[in-house]
Amino acid sequence: MEQGFTAIFNGKDLTGWHVSKTNHHGITPNYYVQHGMMLGTQRPLGGGGILLTDEKYRNYEVYMEVKPDWGCDSGLFLRSSEAGDAYQVTLDYLPGGTLGGMYGEGLNGVNGAMNAYGTPERAAAEAQRASQAKQAAQPERPMWERFSERPDPNLPWVKAWKREDWNSVRARIEGDVPHIQAWINDQPVLDFTDTANHAMGGIVEGPIAIQIHGGDRWGPGGFWRWRVIAIKELK
Repeated sequence: MEQGFTAIFNGKDLTGWHVSKTNHHGITPNYYVQHGMMLGTQRPLGGGGILLTDEKYRNYEVYMEVKPDWGCDSGLFLRSSEAGDAYQVTLDYLPGGTLGGMYGEGLNGVNGAMNAYGTPERAAAEAQRASQAKQAAQPERPMWERFSERPDPNLPWVKAWKREDWNSVRARIEGDVPHIQAWINDQPVLDFTDTANHAMGGIVEGPIAIQIHGGDRWGPGGFWRWRVIAIKELK
């Protein structure tokens, strides 16, 4: 774990965390701890949800070590509401997905906003949307066939990512009008400053949440794994 961070996952159980009973992705996601790791998957297939910290945080960095299965869509929610309205650092590990984008989960004025124009991250976001549009125009294919695809190796997050291995994800949020940055394996992938505070109700603090996406954005039998989740609070 990086210096200055305090663990908020104890490696033994889900003490300090709880499942949202109002999230639109679902309310029965399967989060559990085994062999020192937190594992998460859909339950039932198609049913997702989020796991929230009991504590609320304001300005901080969060650090995670993760190992997902390809085809599984997660997300890191910052300053979340209990229902999961939040600034989301995307962790869409599936065809057409992006790790390290910015998405307003349930937030007006943020949805679809990724990064500043002219940056490699913005180009990656535009490539993602073009890929999604291309896929939407194609006939529906079986899920297993879609998930056999691999991401564009030229995308910034793909270059930083280690396939079938543990990866570090670090995100930082600060300011009443949020400035949000993210890194994958210490490579910068996101630098986003909102135009105003679009958090639900204008909140400036909230729980951290990790997501199991509902619907067909999940590979049958797939998991996300977290072996470290830690936080460093900022002044």
